[in-house]
Amino acid sequence: MTGPFSDVRIVEFAGQGPGPFAGGLLADFGADVIRLDRAGAPLLDPKFDFYNRNKRSVALNLKAPAGVEIALDLISKADVVIEGFRPGVLERLGLGPDVCMARNPALVFGRMTGWGQDGPMVMEAGHDINYLALTGALHCIGYQDMPPAPPLNLVADLGGGGMYLAFGILAALHEARRSGKGQVVDMAMIEGVSHLMSAFQAFRQQGTWTEKRADNVVDGGSPDYGCYETSDGKYVAVGAMEPQFYAALLQVLGFDANAIPSRDDRANWPELKRMFAERFKSKTRDAWMKAAEGKDACFSPVLSIDEAFEHPQMVARGAHQKFNGLMHPSPAPRLSRTPGSLRRATPAPGENTREILGDWGIDQQKWEPLLAEGTVIQS
Repeated sequence: MTGPFSDVRIVEFAGQGPGPFAGGLLADFGADVIRLDRAGAPLLDPKFDFYNRNKRSVALNLKAPAGVEIALDLISKADVVIEGFRPGVLERLGLGPDVCMARNPALVFGRMTGWGQDGPMVMEAGHDINYLALTGALHCIGYQDMPPAPPLNLVADLGGGGMYLAFGILAALHEARRSGKGQVVDMAMIEGVSHLMSAFQAFRQQGTWTEKRADNVVDGGSPDYGCYETSDGKYVAVGAMEPQFYAALLQVLGFDANAIPSRDDRANWPELKRMFAERFKSKTRDAWMKAAEGKDACFSPVLSIDEAFEHPQMVARGAHQKFNGLMHPSPAPRLSRTPGSLRRATPAPGENTREILGDWGIDQQKWEPLLAEGTVIQS
């Protein structure tokens, strides 16, 4: 194992979305992340399950007391637990934080939910779009004549959830290594997204952000910040907010600043957007990119996923790499001395059971008889 977290052991209860994403970030940088799976076929073909690369899998029957005991043996040797069940699920299995931390007082117990571990909605089902809806973020995204637009599941699941969970785990782990005492990390996606929304909450209270979609500086309302269609049905993105960049954008478009409405008056924004849209439709995306080259107009092509793999900047940075026959995103951020790496393909459930139990020093006489009865599963 290499990387800055090569001395960190994590037990991650198998799940979907933000919990595995957080575990994957730590695994990319060397943590020994053990995914605790149930027996059976996975929901997703492991080859295409990018969040679970660099991990190993042990499969246990947690409905059997002996399976729970093996899980506790692993947790007693771990630094971190990651789980994303509804509140109360692990407690009913006998694997809640009180039980686990009684075995391992320095344990960091990371809990990932949408609503949090308490409150009136705690047992309600939800997905990324629901958590965004409750925070005010979804209301801000899209256009006035259309419903709010779901921004994939990047914002709540991964940004407000997985990345905040990873940060919380590292903060708690740092403190535990100083104090010898673990703690629970209660990561609610509604709170992570609310934190991401802090600037817009401030703008709203300042009176500089309206409640209309596409009516503000970075939501597509301003003519200098948004996407425009080109003559070949493709799109370009502009973000020329500052005066010098806006001047460069006008130069690219061939507009005289003194001959068009002033951007400083918000009442002129719709007309400027109309003028810009009409001008952009006069050339292809590639022609506009050529015209903007070297102009500092905050100007980019809107690329598809396939196109992004081949863009010269992405290629030069090694933003993607071929691994296990597929293009993967490279570990990020980039560390100069102890970078992340791609080492293991995603395992099938239980693929590494014997290996893990041996590596982590679990008494073989305890688990070997459980293989035959299916409490411990080696796929």
